[in-house]
Formats: sequence, structure tokens, C-alpha cells
Amino acid sequence: MYLAEREHNPPHFHAVYNEYVAQFSIKPLEMMEGKLPPRIRGLVIERASFHQKALTDNWNRLKKEQATKKIKPLV
Repeated sequence: MYLAEREHNPPHFHAVYNEYVAQFSIKPLEMMEGKLPPRIRGLVIERASFHQKALTDNWNRLKKEQATKKIKPLV
């Protein structure tokens, strides 16, 4: 998780799979924009739901310009 200059609320993360990119809100956990194959979208939501607190904590750390904690990737 990283903070780009143009990052904005609501708290969210980006998922990249091959040529696909999507943006997911953390709470509620849902795809905000972009496109992913249905199976991959389901895997991202499943994994993110397991790490929802860590994603929220990292978002808050980023906004305070603190280092984030590593969340194990899906792959």
C-alpha cells in the first residue's frame, strides 16, 4: 500500500491483475471503479475482508505520513 500524491478519500486500495486495474473502498468493501475478471474480483474481496482492519490501519498511517505495515499479497 502506498500513497500517491493524488490519493483521496474514501479509504481505498488498488488491485492490479495483468492488464486489469480496479479500485476498492475499504469500508464498505466494494469495487469503486475499474475492471477485474469476476473470479479475481471475488478473490480480492475475500482477501481484503480478511485484512480489512490492517487495510484501514495502513490507510490511517499513510495519511499521517507514517510507514505502512506489510500485508501479505494474494500471490
